[in-house]
Amino acid sequence: MTTAAPVKTQYEAVIGLETHCQLSTDTKIFCNCSTEFGSRPNQNVCPICMGMPGVLPVLNEKVLEYAVKAGIALNSEIAPYSKFDRKQYFYPDLPKNYQISQYDLPIAEHGWLEVELVDEAGKVTRKKIGITRLHMEEDAGKLVHAGSDRLSGSTYSLVDFNRTGVALVEIVSEPDMRSALEAAEYAQELRRILRYLGVSDGNMQEGSLRCDVNISVRPVGRKEFGTKVEIKNMNSFSAIERAIDYEIDRQTTALEAGERIVQETRLWEEGSQRTISMRIKEGSSDYRYFPEPDLAPIEVTSAQLQKWKSELPELPAQKRHRYESELGLSAYDARVLTDDRSVSEYFEAVVAAGANSKQAANWVMGDISAYLNNEKLSIAQIALKPDTLAELISLIEAGTISGKIAKDILPELFSSGGSAKEVVDRKGLTQISDTVALETIIDEILAANPKELEQYRNGKTKLLGFFVGQVMKKTSGRADPQLTNQLLAQKLKS
Repeated sequence: MTTAAPVKTQYEAVIGLETHCQLSTDTKIFCNCSTEFGSRPNQNVCPICMGMPGVLPVLNEKVLEYAVKAGIALNSEIAPYSKFDRKQYFYPDLPKNYQISQYDLPIAEHGWLEVELVDEAGKVTRKKIGITRLHMEEDAGKLVHAGSDRLSGSTYSLVDFNRTGVALVEIVSEPDMRSALEAAEYAQELRRILRYLGVSDGNMQEGSLRCDVNISVRPVGRKEFGTKVEIKNMNSFSAIERAIDYEIDRQTTALEAGERIVQETRLWEEGSQRTISMRIKEGSSDYRYFPEPDLAPIEVTSAQLQKWKSELPELPAQKRHRYESELGLSAYDARVLTDDRSVSEYFEAVVAAGANSKQAANWVMGDISAYLNNEKLSIAQIALKPDTLAELISLIEAGTISGKIAKDILPELFSSGGSAKEVVDRKGLTQISDTVALETIIDEILAANPKELEQYRNGKTKLLGFFVGQVMKKTSGRADPQLTNQLLAQKLKS
């Protein structure tokens, strides 16, 4: 009698993200101090953001507008009535010893955003990730751990209060994600939306977008969540993905070994590519929230709501769907073109000027994108305007110039702009499409390369490319490629 092998337990991850997004306001949330990044330490401060006795905060109206617009874009319910609360805790870079935030009545709740997931075969699936809430709050300062004093040997830290009081929205997702890829895509789509709205620059390297990951592991099929572990302050999308993959593996290995997962906060250590324990967190901290007495409750009128809703641009997911359904682009092309709002607007202007959408997409994603990356420029900084690119594409389609000639004149158009046709005419780059003229040139090439001609006729047919190259070289790239190939094939067979 044989005993069946035990069935190996399959596990799945349950993932949610808490994302802090700095709003792109010129001044802080409750005072007129500048939010300029990179200012001299402790330059952008005043009695209000420093929490001096007797000062009164006043809500920056732009913060409310940006928060509501973000909530609408995330398909959330905007609260007609909300309020601020005091969140009590001490930290060296929080001068008031409490943070003004929102607790039980946030500005927005019950939303969602759509992510696109592409598998190895290129198949695209779409998934909605729930948004639990979006609320406004103020940022804390920044601690700089400077090292040790040479004389006393004691360690010390410095504090910069410039960031104290900078306006944030915290966006809390539902635990709807099941993989590192889904979480990274969610974070990228969230940043994409905020940038489209113009409410945040989303620069992770400057701390404008900071993600905390909550992750647990459970057997497949079980409804109850496992023990949650938090990973703090992810500073890149790739780090989010790697940290989650590591943590899924760590927790799964522990459960299979019969170990207990501890509820804790961990940090991602980039050098060793692992998470490390920061502090044990057996239960929720007691922040002792109570309504902020120095700020009046917030009422968003229907008129305000309609006005801000009407000012929203077409969002990334909407653009992707439209590019596929109306312009016939692939999911990949639509995804690349809509990643940046200014790029998508440039592309649409090229199409509006009469260019074929697929050809316009190829040029924007190819040569133009490469130039922008190499020169560290934005698409708004190049002299090549959308109507000029549309003109260039029409010259190729009409057979006036070849694709090679178009690429050759791109550098001048990038730097100087102007008319593509004028550049072609001035440089005498019109494509040679005259059959007699091309036949004469081909005869000269064949006569000048008898060895290669003999090898071709003895079966080395790959030399066709050699002969095409010689024709292009002799004509400075002006020979019509299609007609050249056709005439060469006829001549070589004769």
